[in-house]
Amino acid sequence: MSSKVACLKPLSTFRRVASCGAASLLFGLAPQAHAEFSGNATLTTNYMWRGVSQSDRKPAVQAGLQYSHESGLYASVWGSSVKFVPDNGARTEFNFVAGWSGNIAPDWALDVYGLRYQYPAADDDLNWNEINASLTWRENYWLAIAHSTNAMGSGYRGTYLQLGARYPLNDQFSLEGSVSRYFLEKAYGDSYTHGSVGVSWAFQAPFEARLTYHVSDAKAKRMFPGLAGSRVEFAISAAF
Repeated sequence: MSSKVACLKPLSTFRRVASCGAASLLFGLAPQAHAEFSGNATLTTNYMWRGVSQSDRKPAVQAGLQYSHESGLYASVWGSSVKFVPDNGARTEFNFVAGWSGNIAPDWALDVYGLRYQYPAADDDLNWNEINASLTWRENYWLAIAHSTNAMGSGYRGTYLQLGARYPLNDQFSLEGSVSRYFLEKAYGDSYTHGSVGVSWAFQAPFEARLTYHVSDAKAKRMFPGLAGSRVEFAISAAF
C-alpha cells in the first residue's frame, strides 16, 4: 500500500477550526459588521478520521482557530499531530477552511466549505483539496458529503457520505452516533463503511470530555491493517 493511500485525511461533524488569505477577504467586508474569533484545543488518545487512526493508535494534540462573519462566511485553520503507517515523514496535519453556513429554512441549516489538507514535513506531496457540505435539521441530525478528485493525495476520486444524530440527555451529557461510507475508486482497493457512537460530558466550562467507540468493516481493515477496526477514543477539549 502506498504512503499516499495510507494517509487518510477530515470531514467532521463540526467545521474544522483559517487560511490567512481567506481571513483577509472576510476582514474586507463592511467594517461595521459584527465578526468574532473562536478556537479550541484537544488532547486525544487516538486521532481517528473516517474510521482510521491518523496517529498510529497513539495520543495526538490538536488545536484550531476560526473567524466568523455575521454574513455566514467563515475561515479557519485546524492542526493535529500525526504519524502515518508506513512512515512518510509527516508529523503535522493542517486543515485550511473557507466557507459559508447559515439557516436556509426553519429548523434547517446548511454548511458549505472548501478544505485544504496540508502536510508540511511529508516526504511525498500528500496535500489535497476537498469540497464539503452538510445539511442539519434541528441542530441534532445531519447529512454530510465530501468530494475530491485527488482524495488523500492519490490522484483518484473519493466521495464520503455521513449520516449522524446527536441526543442531549441534559445540560452536561449528550449522546452522538454516525454511520458513514467512503466511496473510493478501484485504484484504492475498495470502498468501505464505518460508524461511531459516543458520549460527551461538558463537566466544567469551557472543558468537555468525550468517549467514542469507532468501528469499521473488513474492507477498511484490509486496506489499513492495524489502523482500522474497533477503536476506543477518549478526548478532553477546551473551547474559547
